[in-house]
Amino acid sequence: MCLDECRYNIYSPPAVMKETKKARGTPEEATFLDLLRTCDLLSRGPAQFLKSEDLSPTQYNVLRILRGAPPAGLPCGEIANRMITRDPDITRLLDRLEKRELISRCRETKDRRMVVARITRQGLKLLARLDEPVLEVHRKQLGHLGGARLKELQDLLVAARVRVA
Repeated sequence: MCLDECRYNIYSPPAVMKETKKARGTPEEATFLDLLRTCDLLSRGPAQFLKSEDLSPTQYNVLRILRGAPPAGLPCGEIANRMITRDPDITRLLDRLEKRELISRCRETKDRRMVVARITRQGLKLLARLDEPVLEVHRKQLGHLGGARLKELQDLLVAARVRVA
């Protein structure tokens, strides 16, 4: 059974999904759908919190990438490669962060085509203020699993990505 032939999809209400658990196809398909549902559900908590700071999860990801970058910054293409979710319009994403003075950008003198981005002090201050509240959201979402189960889950997810990366 392919995803298009499923009577219910990932957008079905949870009550309907429980009723149809036995109707799913292969273990791989069931796992894939569970991953999508779980990802969507877990993404909502941080997204709601970040919205109160007028940040999208993608913008937050860029700020964290730049915080971990060397002081010289990173080219826009490298930022795009390191992002958790791909954003086809990295330039506009960076424009919005630069407008808020959370990052700065400049053209390389050696290669004028290359634009390097750096996090600003204001961006660092914002991340420092968000670090603990974001960690608390993650603790509330996943802390009940305990360290050993979280490590096991992380190992399984890494193993799944290795085959498709």
